[in-house]
Amino acid sequence: MEELSYKEEPWMEKIGGKIVMMSPRPFVKHTMIATNISRIFGNFLVGKPCIVFGDGVDVHLDEKNTFVPDVMIVCNHDIIHDDAIYGAPDLVVEVLSPSTMLRDRTVKMRTYAAAGVREYWIVTPGTKSVEVYLNQDGTFELNDVYVDYTELELQALDDDERAAVKWKIKVSLYDDLLVDVKEIFDKV
Repeated sequence: MEELSYKEEPWMEKIGGKIVMMSPRPFVKHTMIATNISRIFGNFLVGKPCIVFGDGVDVHLDEKNTFVPDVMIVCNHDIIHDDAIYGAPDLVVEVLSPSTMLRDRTVKMRTYAAAGVREYWIVTPGTKSVEVYLNQDGTFELNDVYVDYTELELQALDDDERAAVKWKIKVSLYDDLLVDVKEIFDKV
């Protein structure tokens, strides 16, 4: 018989009124990426009204939808409660896992947009890419895609393609918040 001194509660989300068990704990690269993003946001937000939250904080969008994003920024302090966030964060980041990527790209994305999340990032560890979506009247529109290219990948691009590569993500919440895509994937 196996004895456990500590047993973690299972993580779950409520999507469209149905309880959905979250995948097993994320892989190390997933956590490293989310931690990097949280650190970048947190460092920038020191002394500013918005707050960054990392993985593990519930977001109650409505009675049928409770999600646990990997990273989020909340500027409205009225929706921050001791046990969770009650309302739409301003920015949400989901780092894709194989078992959750379909939900992150479909039902969760639509629900976040309808709830009023202003900016939504989908981060793909395998391709080291960040898709940035901006809310346009209750739906997300792809704003841009950023990639942490390897030197070999950069060499394969022609001059025009190389010149078009964007290294800094302009976060819509602040005029001066630029995130270097290389920092997101640092040590990953």
